[in-house]
Order: sequence, then C-alpha cells, then structure tokens
Amino acid sequence: MSKKMDLRVWIEGTIVAAMAMALSFIPIQSANSAFDLSLGLVPLVLYSYRRGLIPGLTAGFIWGLLNIILGSALKNFISVPQIIFEYPFAFAFGGMGGLFAKKIQTSLAQKNTRQAIIYVVLGGFVAVCSRWFWHYWAGVLVWGMYAPEGMSPYWYSLIFNGGSAIANTIYVGIVLGILVKVAPQLYTPKESFPIFPEKKK
Repeated sequence: MSKKMDLRVWIEGTIVAAMAMALSFIPIQSANSAFDLSLGLVPLVLYSYRRGLIPGLTAGFIWGLLNIILGSALKNFISVPQIIFEYPFAFAFGGMGGLFAKKIQTSLAQKNTRQAIIYVVLGGFVAVCSRWFWHYWAGVLVWGMYAPEGMSPYWYSLIFNGGSAIANTIYVGIVLGILVKVAPQLYTPKESFPIFPEKKK
C-alpha cells in the first residue's frame, strides 16, 4: 500500500467514525436500554469490509473515543475503567467484520452476489456479537448491581443486552445485504473514492 493510499484509508476511517457518531444522535437510540439500535454500525462494518480488519478496528476505536469526547458516554459514567471498557474498547470490536473483507471482495470480483451476501451477513453477525460480548461482561461486572433482587447478574445482562444484539444483527445484515445488490462498488477498495477524486489526465 502506497503512503498516499495509506493516508486515504485512515482519513476515510476517521470520516466513517464521525459519521457513526453523528448517526448516534438520532433519537431512535436510548442509553442504558434493553433495546439500543446502533445506527453507526452500518458505516463501520461497511468500512471494515472495504478496508479490512485493522482499519475497521481503528475506526471503531475512534468512534468510541468520540463518544467520550462529546460527552455521550459520560451519561453512563460509573468509573473510568467502565467507560474505557464500554466505549473505545467495545466499539473497536464492531470492526471485526473486516475478517470477511477478502472473502466478500473475492465473491464480488467473481460476480457471485449470493455468496457475497452470505459473507456480508455472517460478518455483520460477528461484528455485532464481538461488540456486544464486551457490553455483556460490562453488564455482569458493572451494571449487574442494578439487577432485581434474586436475579443473577449474568441473566440480567443477557436480557438487558440480548435484545440489542439481535436487533443490530438483523439491522446490519439487512442494510448491508441490500447494498451488495444495489451498490457493490462500496465494498471494493479503490485508489480513488469521492472525497479524493483522481485528476483526469
């Protein structure tokens, strides 16, 4: 990867993180709710399919930091380790879809749309579950103190986070699955993308 291309990848990742953060302000989401639809996961997972695992993890990490910097995370503040665990760390794992980047790009290059959709949906499942795995343990170790009397913190966190994980898996899978058909070029890394148009010779 050239230095010029490398810079473009990281700038694109920063823009994706900012886009994900902007989407989090749409009031469809509710903090500390048993149902939290994380709209920013779509651009993050798409970016991880386009650029790979490390860029995807990095963009997710930046998104988590933005939640802290802009104050969204502080609404749920209990301790510094808890904030770090639930935001930059957990959000970074939303980029785990990058594990399927090569498979998706190869399938699209071979014009095998059906196989590409399968990998896109599977990658979305992995990305969502990877992120909510950490939210689940935060629920057990931190939020479990708020469990109703007699309820195990493990069950409390599973119920509390399970609905969000299922909803986000369906949301990410459907949206990105549709995009494979209508805009497959979004999944392919190129030397040029809209914010860096190549000069015509």
